[in-house]
Amino acid sequence: MARITTWKPEDQQFWQTEGRRHARRNLAISTPNLMIAFIVWQIWSVVAVKLNDIGFSFSQDQLFTLAALPGLVGATLRFVYTFAVGIFGGRNWTVISTLVLLIPSIGIGFAVQNPDTSFSVMLLLAGLCGLGGGNFCSSSSNISFFFPKKEKGTALGINGGLGNMGVSVVQYVTPLIITSAALIPFFGDGQLMKNGKEVFLQNAAFIWVIPILLLAVAAFFGMDNLPAVKQPIAQQFSVFKLKHNWIMTVLYVGTFGSFIGYSAAFPLLLKSQFPEHVSLAFWGAFLAAAARPVGGWLGDKFGGARVTTIVFITMSIGASSAIYFINQHAFGGFLPSFLLLFVAAGIGSGSTFQMIPHIFPANKAASVLGMTAAFAAYGSYFIPKLFGWSTKTFGTPVNALYYFIGFYVVCFALNWYYYERKGAEIRNFTLEAKATA
Repeated sequence: MARITTWKPEDQQFWQTEGRRHARRNLAISTPNLMIAFIVWQIWSVVAVKLNDIGFSFSQDQLFTLAALPGLVGATLRFVYTFAVGIFGGRNWTVISTLVLLIPSIGIGFAVQNPDTSFSVMLLLAGLCGLGGGNFCSSSSNISFFFPKKEKGTALGINGGLGNMGVSVVQYVTPLIITSAALIPFFGDGQLMKNGKEVFLQNAAFIWVIPILLLAVAAFFGMDNLPAVKQPIAQQFSVFKLKHNWIMTVLYVGTFGSFIGYSAAFPLLLKSQFPEHVSLAFWGAFLAAAARPVGGWLGDKFGGARVTTIVFITMSIGASSAIYFINQHAFGGFLPSFLLLFVAAGIGSGSTFQMIPHIFPANKAASVLGMTAAFAAYGSYFIPKLFGWSTKTFGTPVNALYYFIGFYVVCFALNWYYYERKGAEIRNFTLEAKATA
């Protein structure tokens, strides 16, 4: 593939004749690479549910910790991954960051076959899954350089939305693949559950080894390193001085942080409250991921701030309704309430990301996208931990939801004051130069 030496997506002639086809090809390959990263990142959200059924003896708090730790590590790594594209190039870093996912995938496959595997080893493997959590920042940062400003919201929505779909994929595929003996001649014997049913929990990790290898090869041969991407670290760190970087970080914590945090916690939450319905856990992440491109598109069409305002109102309603139906122990009301929360979080993830390229100039927007995504990923750790704390302390997860509602009110107020109200500092995103001050 010929090396790209010039990149001018805002030049309409360049975009129509050459830019668009390169951008779309890179988006088409980047997206499944991001999806496999999310799959590995969230493997523990479903593996943790099955551990005690096959002979492990971890406490409820330990299980929530295993589901949460990849979020903590992944969020922290996002700060590193944000700058990786500017150092190594988009194609190069996509190959590297995909290949390292082999480490936790192979390690988990062997560890779950032995019920004597210590909790500390499981914690290490859960932490290594955080390698997948970092990829979102590098992927989004890279894709943001490929598209003109008017198409960034949709492109980032597609990349992020379908990439996020990896959470629902792993939550849907795992219960199916662990019942299959197809991989057993190569990867060990099955485990007997307490109900007498045989499962092959190692399949939940081993099944992704071949896709990881194939996607890394596709990235190596099909993606590009853009010349405009290379930026000194000091220049990228300059976004820490920008007020609106921190405001948008809070908003994205409220949207994407909720999506990824609820996705990590939902299977265990269902098992603790409505164990007979735990097989439906994948629907939350699926609907949220599917809604993310819609949020980007709505942001492009109606304005990201306006969409985000509605999102935080809806999330507060969904969380309040979920509290009511948990207290009533009514699954028929709880599921649609929580799915509403997921959908709103997904739409908000797209609409808030759409806002960033309109607030910041191109040379800062990519770094801001990475920074906000890094902080938001901590939701994958704190939300499961808060549910675990609430359940352990009060015997119910509803106390955690009260904290989340309070945070959504703060997010609503920030978005309305700075971006949505009449006379707002950056209303309708026409004062981009002012955002850099």
